Order: sequence, then structure tokens, then C-alpha cells
Amino acid sequence: MQPIKRVLFIFLMINTMSSTALAQPPSTGAKTTVDTLSLKLEDAENMFLKNNLLLLSQKYNIDVQKALVIQAKLYPNPNISIYNGPILPIHDAQGRFDSVGFLKKNDYGINVSQLIILAGKRNKSIKVAEANAKLAEYQFYDLLRTLKYTLRSDFFNIYYLQQSAKVYAKEISALQQIVAAFNQQKDKGYIAEKEVVRIQAQLYSLQSEYNDLINQINDTESELRLILQIKPIYINPIPNLDAIEKLNPLQYPLATLIDTAYKNRTDLQIAKQTTDISKLNYNYQKALAVPDLTAGLSYQKYGGYVESFQSANLAIDLPFFSRNQGNIKSAKSTINMNAASQKSIEASVEEQVFRAVQKSIDNQKMYKTIDAKFPKDFERLLNEVLINYQKRNIGLLDFLDFYDSYKQNTLQLNNIQYNRVQAFEDINFYTGATMY
Repeated sequence: MQPIKRVLFIFLMINTMSSTALAQPPSTGAKTTVDTLSLKLEDAENMFLKNNLLLLSQKYNIDVQKALVIQAKLYPNPNISIYNGPILPIHDAQGRFDSVGFLKKNDYGINVSQLIILAGKRNKSIKVAEANAKLAEYQFYDLLRTLKYTLRSDFFNIYYLQQSAKVYAKEISALQQIVAAFNQQKDKGYIAEKEVVRIQAQLYSLQSEYNDLINQINDTESELRLILQIKPIYINPIPNLDAIEKLNPLQYPLATLIDTAYKNRTDLQIAKQTTDISKLNYNYQKALAVPDLTAGLSYQKYGGYVESFQSANLAIDLPFFSRNQGNIKSAKSTINMNAASQKSIEASVEEQVFRAVQKSIDNQKMYKTIDAKFPKDFERLLNEVLINYQKRNIGLLDFLDFYDSYKQNTLQLNNIQYNRVQAFEDINFYTGATMY
């Protein structure tokens, strides 16, 4: 076979293999030893709700706070004291009692007392406990909101990164086969060495970029696996592309989204509840300045001035020194601190929702400028460029330039699509509701 025909034959073989390689999914590591899990978004969310340990922990915290409400409602236990004496025998020198001891002619008494809580401390304590239980519920739903946002963001990020990885896989596969064929022909003088080196340099550059992209995918998959609480496994997201295509940032008026945020934002509810708790605690601390009363009844067999002496008694602390001044002042300052924090969050709600809608509109405009046929036409041209380069109809620089343009264009398209989806996820997050 003549040298030129031999090279063209090799090129045709490369083209056939490259076309096959273009249809293959990218390799993201040792997938021969690790299973792949294909997931729809709704399935991922169901797994998350069942398995996530942070949510389970926060659920237990709700139970903890509810148990403290039960404790706050309990009344103090009554106190009873009994005495008997003397321990050591007493001998009366005048002979009125020949031998007084612990078991003979002894004195004994009983005292029963009850703490009476004044100034409404019990009711105020119950209100504080109930408010803390409600706060725990808000914290649970805020954690749910945050983790769900992370889950959905990672889900779509992995999908579009994987689409970008396929681009690298296509180019790397094609260039590897070209390099292999060129190396065989270089020693025979059919291919210039500088051309082989140039293609090898492009190949190494692509492999380096591909490796960085795979690491990014693996890091995102790791975070998603932690949220789902599943074993090490490769995740293959399956988004509903038809539903994504129909997303419309103008579906809801801005006023509706802002109103929804004020009603559903759990971080705002937490801020409000924290302010309310600080007010309740302030009232409770003021009530603690009032001392409680202890009431009791006593009986003494011989200890009183008469035999079988009964008495009633009251006891109360005298608030001369401590009137809980420090805790009251601290509680009052805490109200101001929490109220300022609440206003800060309220002020950010409208701006965050507005910015999220603005981003979704901008990304929607960018997405709509893309011709739906463009990616397929570009891929078709890629194959034609490869064939023309093999036939020497175009030079090396034009060939590599088109390959690089194809890569950059496809990566940008994937990035535009991900940014569009992420903008809608931002609206969901900042409104506190699944609007999209």
C-alpha cells in the first residue's frame, strides 16, 4: 500500500472510532468498582427526607424542647421533715425524767411545707418554654430549607458538569487516536514531528482541564451523598428537561413572591421568634425579682412550751441585696439586640427576592438567544472538520482552533443552562417555598 493511501486509511479508521467515541459517556474514575445511581429529583428529595441525620437530630431537638414545656408546667413538690431526739440519752438530775433517749420518752416533730411561686413565675416560665419549642420547629424547617436548596443545586450542577465532561471525553478520545496514529507514521516521515507535538500538547491541556472538572464533579457528588446519607456511589442525575424548558421567571408577580417570602421564610420566623423569646425572658427575669413564699405546718410533741404543740409558719427571702438586677438589664439589652437582627433580616428579604427574580430574567433572556439547532449543527461541523483535517483540506491550527471553539461553546451553553436553573432555585430559596 502506498504511504499516502496508508495515512488516509488510518485517518478513516480514526474517524470511524472517533464517531463511536463521541457517543460514549465520560469516564469519571474507577466506575468499574463503584456502582452508579440514577436519580430523579423527586426521588433524591424523598431519600433526603428519610435519611438525613441533621434533620433527624433537629427533630429530636423539638422533642427536647417540648419535654421542657412539660417540666415548666409542673408545680414544686411539697417538703416534709421529721425529727426525733435526743440522740444521746439525757439524765434529769431533779428526777422528773429518769432516762430520756432516742427511743424512750423522746421528743419528735413533723414539719410540712410548700413553696408558693409568686409574681406569675410559673406561667411566664411556661410561655418561655413554649416559645423555645416553637423556635426549635422553625429551626428544623430552616435547616430543611437550606439542605433542600443545597441538594437541588448540587443535583443540577452535577448534571450540567457531566454534560461538560462529555465534551472533554469526546475531544480527548479523538485526539488520543490521532496521536496514536501520528506516532506510528512520524518515524516513517509521513507526518511532521512538530504537528504531532502540537496535537499532544493540546491533548495534555484537555486532559488536565478534564481532570479538574472530574474533581469538581466528585466533590459535588460527595456533598450530595452526605445530604442523602448514602454509601459512596456515583450519582447520575436525571432532570425533567421538559419542565425545565417551561420555566418562566414572569410566572409570578414580584409582589406575590415578596409576600410569600414574608410568610414562609423560616430565617425570618426564627428572628421574630427569638425577639419574642427575649421579651418573654425579660418579663420572667422581672418576676424573679419577687421572692417566693414558703408556707408550712409543724407539730412538736415536747419541743414547744406546751405538750403536742402545733404551729403554722411562713418564710420569704428579703430582697435587700439581690433583686435580679443584672439579669433584668441583660434581658432588656437582649431584646434590643434581637430586634435589630430581626429588622436586618426583614430589610434583606425584598432585596434578595428582587435580585433572584432579576437574575432569572437575565438568564432567561440569555437562554432564549440560543438557537436550539446550534449545538447539533456545531457537533456535525466538528465531525466534518475532523474529516477535512484528515484529508489535509484544512491545516493544524484551523483544526485545533475549531476544536477549542467547540469545547468553549459547549461549556458556555451548559453554564448558561445551569445558571438559568439555579436562578429559579434561588427564587425558591429566598421565598421559602417551592414556587418552581
